[in-house]
Amino acid sequence: MTIYRGTVLDTPVSPFDGGALRAEADAGLAVVDGVVVERGPFAAVRARRPDDEVVDLTGGVVLPGLVDTHVHFPQVRVIGGLGRPLLDWLDHCALPEEARMADTGYARTVAAEFVDGLLRAGTTTALVFGAHYAPAVDCLFERAAQAGLRVSAGLVVGDRKLRPELLTTPEQAHADALALAGRWHRKDRLRYAVTPRFSLATTEAVLESCAAVLRDVDGALFTSHVNENTAEIDAVRALFPGHVDYVDTYHRPGLLGRRSVLAHNVHPTDAELDRLAAEGASVAHCPSSNSALGSGLFPLHRHVSHGVRVALGTDVGAGTGFSLLREGLQANFMQALLGSAGLPLTAAHMLYLATRAGAEALDLGDQVGDLSVGRQFDAIWVRPEDGCTLDVVLVRAADADDALAKVFALAGPADVRAVWVGGDRLR
Repeated sequence: MTIYRGTVLDTPVSPFDGGALRAEADAGLAVVDGVVVERGPFAAVRARRPDDEVVDLTGGVVLPGLVDTHVHFPQVRVIGGLGRPLLDWLDHCALPEEARMADTGYARTVAAEFVDGLLRAGTTTALVFGAHYAPAVDCLFERAAQAGLRVSAGLVVGDRKLRPELLTTPEQAHADALALAGRWHRKDRLRYAVTPRFSLATTEAVLESCAAVLRDVDGALFTSHVNENTAEIDAVRALFPGHVDYVDTYHRPGLLGRRSVLAHNVHPTDAELDRLAAEGASVAHCPSSNSALGSGLFPLHRHVSHGVRVALGTDVGAGTGFSLLREGLQANFMQALLGSAGLPLTAAHMLYLATRAGAEALDLGDQVGDLSVGRQFDAIWVRPEDGCTLDVVLVRAADADDALAKVFALAGPADVRAVWVGGDRLR
């Protein structure tokens, strides 16, 4: 039984629905068996629990663990491949590296680098694009389980428009996915995610096999890409002439629902937004990737207006790093650049997108995403070095909202001093 003392900031109610930043300058969080059982002023919590251990996190801020809803495990080593649009970047950067995952030893090393990157950035929960090779996906799950992270991932599948060594068949995709899910789904903090690469790389037969896996594995998630790049959209339209739009390629096989997360959606039609909202699917907004690949400015206002749920993803390796704090800042910039078509983001919006929104997208909203009583103690302590720029401005913040804005503007992995998942300190 432990009481964590510090400045606690979270967003239990969406700022997009009228919620605000919840801030307590000297809070006490009592945690028993990894769950927050009491929250309030430290003095009051301590008075009721005089025998509990106290962990002093004063200085800096305590935030909920960050939730990344779109990140690629095999692409750690190709971060920084700038200057190419999506399809060119895939051919020259991502897919050659993904082919190297056929070497299980190589995949195991990359999996360790990947999990370490998540932890250093304060990411406690992630929806991960796995690899095209089942043994490599095993390596990812093994490392995530050892570290104690909450990870959902799966075999990436496609049967066209990829390097030959990455192709599979509908039958093999189904069999390999079920075997992986049998080994890892709901083991420790892990879950299986059905993962077709994108409709450009998958025939209807593979998408239907993915839908079969989704039906067969109770509680599995579904994730893929949609409407990222205009050339990609045109190519998908040509490959699926009987479908009304890109989202329809996933809807018809039965892949959309409350546990579905589609990455990017930079160029949606209104009909697609209506469909996503009706199915309860979520979109992973990946602002640094959208900028790095020149994909476009994400229409957040249109998503919110249509009732589509949105959370943040880093999209490593087209994205420029593991920090969801930096993604929140980039999302803020992106909306500012859209002018009247944008949706201005406060610090509370950014925190919500990086925490609570992601938890809800991954169907974990009753467990993580904020630091309310009854939630798992998934938390990070952002504490800059004395005298650094973040420290200088943080101690002079006008209020909690201002302090949080400064964290998003300046904090990086080096400022994440501690990480807990389910009450276990992982870093």
